[in-house]
Amino acid sequence: MPAEEPGEAPLRRQPTQRRSARRVERMLDACADLLDEVGYDALSTTRIAERAGVAIGSVYQFFPDKRAVIQAVTRRQVERLISRIGRRFLSEDYAGWWDAVDAIIDEYVEMHRTVPGFRSLHFGDVVDLNLLDAVSDNNTVIAGRLRGLLLQEYGLADSEKIDLAVLVAVEAGDAVLKLAFRHDPKGAPEIVAEAKRLIRGYLNRQFAGSSG
Repeated sequence: MPAEEPGEAPLRRQPTQRRSARRVERMLDACADLLDEVGYDALSTTRIAERAGVAIGSVYQFFPDKRAVIQAVTRRQVERLISRIGRRFLSEDYAGWWDAVDAIIDEYVEMHRTVPGFRSLHFGDVVDLNLLDAVSDNNTVIAGRLRGLLLQEYGLADSEKIDLAVLVAVEAGDAVLKLAFRHDPKGAPEIVAEAKRLIRGYLNRQFAGSSG
């Protein structure tokens, strides 16, 4: 089964000029900051325009509503997460997939700590289950992307069993890491460590005999 890919883009139209592209990026940055500051319910296109320093018409030129802006922010966050993980896979040598799983969790935690809007989106549940794809929920899309990285890096034999195992690991990791950040704004280290142990133990049982 191929990795899940995001569905229809949230933008009304793609910016064709560098100036327009920078304006859209400012809107996304403003949206991410405001999500952390005021939350989803209090967020509005007017606030996004004011924070980004653009006219409200500029927002509607590219986005039909605030959900579309948040959708674009979410997709950008996921791409950043996957890109950061991919760079680590290229630059670091791991003894096996279990160390790669730790690296994935480390990147998630670091982005949660440092990237505006990341902690507020909670891909699994809070804002919208289908920000990344109209059919598959957010964690299913993310699981598909992560599965693709692990398959490519470690030659695991693709199968429905692997699909399910990675999805369950993403859901479990998402829940336990939320717990870590409820206990400590920076992510309680002891709970992050437990998340790693939980996921490694589960995947070790599921991946047994699947390595290439």
